[in-house]
Amino acid sequence: MSQTIQLDRARTVTPPSDGNATRHSRPIARGWLGLVMTLYYRDDAVQVTSESIRVGGHAVPIADVTYVWHAQGPKTLAVRGRVLGRGVLVLLLSLPPLVAVVCVLSLAWSAQDRGEWQLALVILAACAVGALALTPFLEIPLGWLDRSYERGSKVHELWVQHHGREVLLLRTPDALRFGQIYRAVQRAVERHTDP
Repeated sequence: MSQTIQLDRARTVTPPSDGNATRHSRPIARGWLGLVMTLYYRDDAVQVTSESIRVGGHAVPIADVTYVWHAQGPKTLAVRGRVLGRGVLVLLLSLPPLVAVVCVLSLAWSAQDRGEWQLALVILAACAVGALALTPFLEIPLGWLDRSYERGSKVHELWVQHHGREVLLLRTPDALRFGQIYRAVQRAVERHTDP
């Protein structure tokens, strides 16, 4: 199901029918010529519309953008800290299962030597129940780890060619946010240049 946005009496535009593009692309206001301005992305510091790209007080009209690209910037302290924190979290999540395996093997070895399998099975059962009871609490550190991977481990830069000059519009270590902004800028520029 697609929606049609009336730009003027002679021309209409039909946005893509995929849910992602139409969710982020919506008409927000009529301009002074009766044209509909479409919002592609907005957060506290960045706004991408069919008319302009605004980043922290700096505005670039879409009509003046001739080329858009991205680059990888130098790593910041925040990115290095995120990678280090991710490594520590993986280590802390990996150690308990490894320790449990060593304990189970040593318990089985000692039970075999002594011939006391009943005590060993009771201890193993109690540990298994305890592990199952603690499993829901893994959701919190696994969520942190997941968000860490979503945010990425690089610094991303958004560049545009504006009036023949290369302009750095945005530099961010957040890969998820950068991807949303970059796709919004691409859609805005492509739709502006389409006849």
